[in-house]
Amino acid sequence: MGVGVAVVVVDDAGWVLLVQRAREQYGAGQWCLPCGYVGWGEDLRAAAAREALEETGLEVEIGDVAQVTVNRHEPTRPTVGIWFNAWRVDPRAEPCAGDDAAAVGWFDPSSPPVLAFPTDRPVIASAVARRPA
Repeated sequence: MGVGVAVVVVDDAGWVLLVQRAREQYGAGQWCLPCGYVGWGEDLRAAAAREALEETGLEVEIGDVAQVTVNRHEPTRPTVGIWFNAWRVDPRAEPCAGDDAAAVGWFDPSSPPVLAFPTDRPVIASAVARRPA
C-alpha cells in the first residue's frame, strides 16, 4: 500500500487551489488538490511541499494535518492519503501548471469542478468554513 500526500491551499478570498490531472493517469481531465506519492525515505511534509511545487509552481509552507484516510478509488491500488493545510510562501506568487497537471486554478470551494478523488471532497468542503466573511 502506497502513501500519498496532498495540500489544501486557500487564498485570501477563500478560494481553493486545484490542479487538472493530465496524461494517462487516474481521473485524467478531472480536478484534485495538488497531490502525489511519498518517496522512499522522504519526509511526509517535504513530499507535500515537493508535490505542490511540481504541480503548481508554488512554494508552500506545510501546516497541520487536514485529513488522513484510505483511498480506494483504484481498487487494486489502495493508498493511505494524508492531506495537509498549506499556504503560499509568497502570497503574490501565481500558480502555473507543472508536472502531472494540465491546468491549475483557484476555485470556490462551495462549487468545485468535477473531482478525480472523492476523498478530496470533505477537505475542500471544510475550506468553506475557513472563508473570510
